[in-house]
Amino acid sequence: MDVVVIGAGLSGLSAAALLREAGADVQLLEADMQVGGRICALRDPAGNRTLADLGPTWVWPKYQPIVAQWLDTLGIGTFEQYNRGDAVILGYGPAPRRQPLPSQDGMVRIIGGPTSLIDALTDRLGTANIRTSATVTGIFEDGPRHMAVRLSSGETVRAQNVIVSVPLRIAATTMQLPWAPKALIDAMQRTPTWMSTHAKAVAVYERPFWRDSGLSGRIASRIGPLAEAHDHSGIDGTPAAIFGFVGWQPERRRSEPEALRQAILDQLSESFGEGAAQPLQLVVQDWAMNRRIVTDLDLTHPANHPDVGPRKLRQPCLDDRIRFAVSEVSDLSPGLIEGALAIGERVAAELLETRL
Repeated sequence: MDVVVIGAGLSGLSAAALLREAGADVQLLEADMQVGGRICALRDPAGNRTLADLGPTWVWPKYQPIVAQWLDTLGIGTFEQYNRGDAVILGYGPAPRRQPLPSQDGMVRIIGGPTSLIDALTDRLGTANIRTSATVTGIFEDGPRHMAVRLSSGETVRAQNVIVSVPLRIAATTMQLPWAPKALIDAMQRTPTWMSTHAKAVAVYERPFWRDSGLSGRIASRIGPLAEAHDHSGIDGTPAAIFGFVGWQPERRRSEPEALRQAILDQLSESFGEGAAQPLQLVVQDWAMNRRIVTDLDLTHPANHPDVGPRKLRQPCLDDRIRFAVSEVSDLSPGLIEGALAIGERVAAELLETRL
């Protein structure tokens, strides 16, 4: 086999798809039961329609040329984030107040959500080249030209090249990497996994009724539990939804899940009226409870956005046989969708130029 890619998030999928289309023999290994990594969606079980994003939501094609190129290549459209009307401001005075808030220039949503990228890349790669529920426990040298990837099942997958596309802290703390020098492991452990300690709440409704009252669906709050919220409805207003970032710390979310849900409903009701207290669904996606994403290092260190990491993280290891390709490694928009696509492209191009 030419290449084993570990991790079926956006970076791993983009790298694997590009390599496969260039004729390489590629196997993509994913520990979870589904692909996508931190990109996932709440779906309608009846028709598999995307109801809401549970991971990242926005892209900025105006300022992100790689995102713009991939959207065009994959034939995926975008639409503006709904922001017409007033936001609800909480905790900045004795009572809630309404006022408009500016939107970010160039910020748009992907039709069908970012999972549209995942679905399109999966189709391009082919499901026959993807293995799910395949947890990697170690990466070892296998002679002078090959690598051996050990799975938790005891199976070993061999290939000439390995791309590691899981969060660096996950790789450093859950995989045996005997070839990696201490300086590299230290750099991996110092790289925060963006959004790994965050939680996102989504409330789905029959219709975006808040718009009838001249509200944009935005909340800005100092008292929470949602620190901010946004209209998350589809391009034509359906499905209708509000999403927000949960301000409670991970340990409190873990110990008081029902109290959190009730507090979210109370806040939505206070902001948008009594109808907001009865959504069709209320889902809290807590990434801090997903051990394929978060580590103790993430939970015990500040949840900072990753800076551009040291160059050694973008350099091949072990005679060019091992490369890292995850969003936080990118020197362009690390942690974001743009970063994931950029590093996936870069690593695939390097392999095709030098090794395949």
